[in-house]
Formats: sequence, C-alpha cells, structure tokens
Amino acid sequence: MIERYSLPEMKNIWSLENKFKKWLEIELSATEAMNKLGIVPDKDLQNIKSNAKFRVEEINEIEKKVNHDVIAFLTNVANYVGPSSRFIHLGMTSSDIIDTANSCLMKDAGWIILKEMKNLAKSLKKKAYKYKHTPCIGRTHGIHAEPTTFGLKIALWFDEMQRNIKRMEYAVKNISVGQISGVVGTYAHIDTFVEEYVCKKMELKPINISNQIIQRDRYSQYITSIAIIGSTIEKITTEIRELQRTEIHEVEEGFTKGQKGSSAMPHKKNPIFCERLCGMARILRGNAITALENNALWNERDISHSSTERIIIPDSTILIQYMLVKTKSLIDNLVVFPENMMRNIELTNGLIYSQTILLELTKRGIPREKAYDIVQSCAMKCWEIKQSFKDILLTNERFIKIIKPDELEKIFCLDKFLSKIDFIFERVFEKE
Repeated sequence: MIERYSLPEMKNIWSLENKFKKWLEIELSATEAMNKLGIVPDKDLQNIKSNAKFRVEEINEIEKKVNHDVIAFLTNVANYVGPSSRFIHLGMTSSDIIDTANSCLMKDAGWIILKEMKNLAKSLKKKAYKYKHTPCIGRTHGIHAEPTTFGLKIALWFDEMQRNIKRMEYAVKNISVGQISGVVGTYAHIDTFVEEYVCKKMELKPINISNQIIQRDRYSQYITSIAIIGSTIEKITTEIRELQRTEIHEVEEGFTKGQKGSSAMPHKKNPIFCERLCGMARILRGNAITALENNALWNERDISHSSTERIIIPDSTILIQYMLVKTKSLIDNLVVFPENMMRNIELTNGLIYSQTILLELTKRGIPREKAYDIVQSCAMKCWEIKQSFKDILLTNERFIKIIKPDELEKIFCLDKFLSKIDFIFERVFEKE
C-alpha cells in the first residue's frame, strides 16, 4: 500500500513553502469547482490559474501588519492575480484551507512514518529469527525467573510494532478528510459540490459534519498514535539499557571506531542512543496530552488549538521518524553476547528449575502447599549458601523420598523451557 505513494522528505512537508503550496492548491481547486457551477467566469479562472502564486517572504511581511496568516497569504496571491482574485476564497473561511491542508500534510507525514515503522519491523524480524533459540534468563521484578530466548524478546517487540502499524494506518485514514463548508460549517455561502470537488483533487474524503473546523479528536488520535509508537521504542531501548549494565552485559549498542563514551573515563561504552530515545519518548507523550486538550474548544471554535498544533504536529512527526530510523540502526548494529546470557542463566545455581520441581512433586500426589514448602526451603538455602540447588534438594529427606537422584537429572533440563519457541514464532510471524 505504501509503495503507491511518492514520499517527500519529512522536513519538506512542514516547510512554509509546502504549507502555502497546499493552501494554493485548495484555493485553485475551489475556484475550478465554482467555475463548473457557473460562479467563476472562464476568463477569470484562466487568469487565476495562470498568475496565482506566492512568496513566503512577502507573506511574512504582510502578516506583520495584518496579524493573520490566511489574510496575508490571500493578499499576497491577489497581488499577482489582480481583479480576478475576488473569486478566490469565495464563501470560504480560514479553517477550510488550514484544516484541509493540515490533513494533506499529516497524511503525507503519516505515510513516511509507516514506511519507517515497516523498515524497523523487518529489522526486528531478522534479529528475532537470528536469536530465536538463544537462551537468556527471563526476569520478573528485575529478579531471575525462568529462561526464555533473546529471539522471543525481540519477537515481542515486533508483534507490538505490528499493532502500532495498524494504529497508525487507521489514524492516517481518519485524518484524511477535508472540509469546504464555511464559517460555522453550514455551507450557507458555498455549494457542497465545491467541497466534494476539492477533496477529490486533494485525495481526501469530505467530512461528514463540521462546525468550522475538522474536529480535533482526529488530531488527538493521530498524535497519541505517534506517542504510543514512541512508548514502544522506549520499551525496546529501556530493555537494551538494562541488559547493557556491566554486571549483566548480555547486549550492548554498537560502538563505532573513534567513538568516545566518557570525557573522564576512557573505558566507558554507554547506551547513549537508547537513553536519547527514551528521553524523546517523553516529548511525544507531552505532545499527546496537548493534542487531547485541544479537542475541547469554545462553542463552534476558538484558536487555542492553533498555536500548539503549529508545534506538536511537525515536531511529533519529525521526531518519531528520527526515532524509528535510529531504533532500526540500533537493532541492526546491536552486539549480543550469548555466552553472557548462559552465564547469567547459571548464576543462581539451578534455582531456575524451582517451578519445574514444584510441578513434578504435585504430579506425584504431593499437595501443592506442602510441595511449595519443600522447594522453597531448599531454594532459600541455595540463595544463602550459594551451592547447587540440585545438590541441596538431594540432601532434603522429604524430597528424596519422592524423587530419586537419577530422575532429578532428567528434570534439570533447559530444553523444556524452550520447547514451544517454534509455536510462538509461528503465531507471531504468520499473522504479519
């Protein structure tokens, strides 16, 4: 779907030049529609289409005087068109062009974001399969639990990114609407055909109803969807930061030749990109709060939303593209230490098998509470004296009456923890 679009660079989407270009396209389309309705004479339409243009610096100078960007824009265009300019913006209001143009810009930005999300998803999938069967310790509450695989960690991120893609696709679809309906959305001074014509040319859907503006729940959905993507990136990078800690050291960011980690300590290799991305996710969440607060406006509308949207929409789209590109690079260049992962699995001297032993005892008819008491007492001793959990179990009289030493060897097997990995991968990646 995304390949059908010719995507400009994100920075160009939000330039003043491109914004005014969209405004002019909308105004020209509206005059074309009114020409078809017999309102704008052919001669005037031809003059408008031939001469209508703008200069950003001239608009800025006019705006200093009139303090209204749309009027400054229309005045500048009129200077080039002449008397025929009386047919430009006929029966329209500022929000007709601002909001319809915003929809175009947000749609274009959304496709770029989706492209980068899909690129990141490909990298996650590749890395997940590479480490599909690489055992690592799972941690709950930051404490060793039972083994998982590093590939499963990444598959989880991939699965979440797929949901983000669907959310963003819907947000883009939901924002791809336009309006040419007049000052309070009643079409009192403009034919509904104009809106239909303009929206078709701008590849938008006419909005069902307006009260002068496109309702900001659509914007809220768009910006919060971006914030959720940011939170996924924060989840990924927080985990990598944690696993890069010296005492864990299961992964680390790629460290380029000539890179420096600390101004004071030459030995340092810090997870700087992960930390940067975690911080940026906070900005996106702040922007999402602002977008939500923009939904409630006075009566038909005020402009309390406008000032913030000039910041949060470009900033959020530009920032999330940067974050997605950097996260892809981070995943592609991630350094993984399987030997350290195995070392950490073995760190607790076999305590990872405590649930396995518990379940084995219950299978043999021991009440769960009694079985739990046997295993926990041995586990606490293992924590205390740092000896093999298996050996401690074999010194427990209650335990060896139920499970014999030769049976214990079969129970202490890592493969059991990893036996359903293929099943999980099939479920995750078959649905993409």
